[in-house]
Amino acid sequence: MDIAAFRKQGKEVIDNICDYYENLDEIPPMSVVKPGYLYKLIPHEPPEEPESFEDVQKDLQDKIMPGITHWQSGNFFGWFPSSNSFPSMIGDMYSNMLNIVGFNWICSPAVTELETMMTDWLGKLIGLDKRFMAINQDGTEGQGGGSIQGSASEAIIVAMIAGREMTLDRLKKKYTEAEVDGMRHRFVAYFSDQTHCSGQKASNIIGCKACIIPSDDDYRLTKDALRDAIERDKAAGLIPFFVCGTFGTTNTTAIDDLVGIADVAETEKLWYHVDAAYAGSALSCPEFRPLASGIERADSFNFNTHKWMLISFECSVMWVADSTHLVNALSIQREYLPRVKGEKAFVKDYRNWQLPLGRRFGALKLWFMMRMHGATGIRANIREDVKQAKWFEEKLLEDGRFEIMAPVNFGLVVFRIKPTAITTTKVLPVGQCVTNKANIDLVKAIHANNRVFLVGTHIKGKDVLRVSIGSTIGKQYHVENLLEVVLQLTTSVIEQWS
Repeated sequence: MDIAAFRKQGKEVIDNICDYYENLDEIPPMSVVKPGYLYKLIPHEPPEEPESFEDVQKDLQDKIMPGITHWQSGNFFGWFPSSNSFPSMIGDMYSNMLNIVGFNWICSPAVTELETMMTDWLGKLIGLDKRFMAINQDGTEGQGGGSIQGSASEAIIVAMIAGREMTLDRLKKKYTEAEVDGMRHRFVAYFSDQTHCSGQKASNIIGCKACIIPSDDDYRLTKDALRDAIERDKAAGLIPFFVCGTFGTTNTTAIDDLVGIADVAETEKLWYHVDAAYAGSALSCPEFRPLASGIERADSFNFNTHKWMLISFECSVMWVADSTHLVNALSIQREYLPRVKGEKAFVKDYRNWQLPLGRRFGALKLWFMMRMHGATGIRANIREDVKQAKWFEEKLLEDGRFEIMAPVNFGLVVFRIKPTAITTTKVLPVGQCVTNKANIDLVKAIHANNRVFLVGTHIKGKDVLRVSIGSTIGKQYHVENLLEVVLQLTTSVIEQWS
C-alpha cells in the first residue's frame, strides 16, 4: 500500500467507521459465535503473496465482525463502559502516524512534555490535591505528577513496587542489606474482598503476601477491619507495607472508608493507593468530590479515562504525591539511554514511572478530547449517565418485583428479583437458592434475547444483575429499551418458577 492507496482506502475506512456507529442500534450487542469459530474460517498459515485491501476488508465484515461484542453500542450495559469519542480516535490516528517509542524526553520532547501537561490538566479537572501535580504554580518541578499506564492493573503493580521501595528504604536504616533481603518474604499488602482482582495478581507478581479483608455490609473496607488485620499480621511476624482503597468497586461501586484507611496508613507507614478505575471520572463533576474525601492523603491515585471519560482504550492515568520511591525502584541506567539535562519539571523519563521501556504518544488523545469536549462537555456526559441510572433505579422500584442491592452513586445499578416476587413449590438441591437461581435465569434470558447486554455477579451469597450505563452514544431511549426487556423477561422467569 503506497501513499495514494492509503489516502483512498483510509477515507473508505473512516466512512465504514461512521456507518458502523450510525447503525449500531440495529446490531445485536452480544456475539453469539461458538469457541473456535474463527479457526474454521481463517487459513492456518500466513499468505505468501500480498492480498488486496478489498479482500481483507471483506473478511473483516464476514469473519471478524460476527465475533465482536459491541461495547460502543447504546444497548451495551455490561461490566463498565469502554467509552470513546471521535476526538480521541483522531488523537490515536496521529499517534499511529508518528509511531513514536517515547521512553524519554529526547525520543520526542513533545511526547514527554504533553504528557506532563495533560496529566496536570486532568488532575485539576478532577480536583486532585496540588501534591499530585508535576508542575508547581510558579513553573518549577513538583514532587508528584501523573503518568499514563496501560491499565489500572498495571498501575497497582507500579504502586506496590513504589510502596515496597519505601518500606525497604526505611528498613535499611535499621538493618543490614542482608537482613533486609531476608525480610522480603514477610511483606504483606491489604485489600478488601471487593478490591479488583488485579490487587491479588499484583501481589503474585511482586512476590508479597496478600491479605484479603472481608468488607462490611455496605461492601466497604473499613478502618477497624484494616487495623485488626494489620495487628494480627504484625503479631505473626509479617511486615505490612501497602494498602489499596477503592473509590467505586467493580461489583457495586462501593466507596471504601478512604479517610479511615488514610489514618491507618499514616500510623503504620503504609503506601496508600486509591484505585478509582471507573468512578474517578465522576470527580470531574464537583458534586461527586465529597464522596472521595481522603484521596488527598493517598500516596498514589489512579483512574481509567478509557472507562468513562470519552477516551479510547488504553489510557489509565496514575498520579503519585512523591515520585522518589517510584523512580528509585524502576530506574535502571544504560549507555544507550542518555540522560538529558534541563528543567526537571519537563524532562521526565517516564520509562522510570512504568513497567515497560517503550510507550505510546498517549497524551495526544487526551489533548484532543479535553480541548474538543471541554470540561463542560465531559461533565455533561457524566451527569447524563448518572441521571439515566437514577431513572432506571426508580422504575425498577416502582415495578415492585426488584430490590436495589447497593446505592446508585454513579452509572451502575445493581439489582435482583426479590424473594417475595417468586412463589414456587419446586425443590432445589441442597445449597441452592430459589432467588439466586431465578436471577441467574434472568441473566441467561437477557443474553438469549440479545436486545441488550448486561452481566450478573455474586455478592455476599446473592446472585444479582449489574447494569452499567455509560455508552458514549447511549441515549435515554436505550435505557427505556433496557427496562422493557428486563420487565418482560422477569415476567417470563417468574412464570417459569410458579
